[in-house]
Amino acid sequence: MIVDEIKKANLQAMKDKDVVARNIYSVLLNKIMLEQIKKREKGEEIQDPDVVQILQKSLKELEEEKSNYLKVGNSDEASNSEKQINLVKAYLPEMLSEEKIEEIIKGLDDKSIGSVMKYFKQEYNGKCDMNTVRSVLAKLQ
Repeated sequence: MIVDEIKKANLQAMKDKDVVARNIYSVLLNKIMLEQIKKREKGEEIQDPDVVQILQKSLKELEEEKSNYLKVGNSDEASNSEKQINLVKAYLPEMLSEEKIEEIIKGLDDKSIGSVMKYFKQEYNGKCDMNTVRSVLAKLQ
């Protein structure tokens, strides 16, 4: 599971005394632990798609943080954010391209917006950006 890989990377970052990597891994592990607690209350276990969603959300936050650092001229923190972005991206699965999404949509019987979005959420959760699916679907209609 992705969680186990992040834990190993966290330990390695501690051994290497890599403060930047250690910070992002700690944040990710804390977010994952909070999600695990929510899932356990419902009697469920956390799965890789849940972790991927956490990683994607964290990635967006880091990109926003980096752009804010660049706006105020803090290039050191911006480069730290860039390093953290690359570390998070390493754990994300390969995202589906627009061409692949279009191919999948063309193969579906029901091409209504609700049906297509539901299908992608069930079958490709964490492997595609739902905004991209929506835009590809809009082009096809």
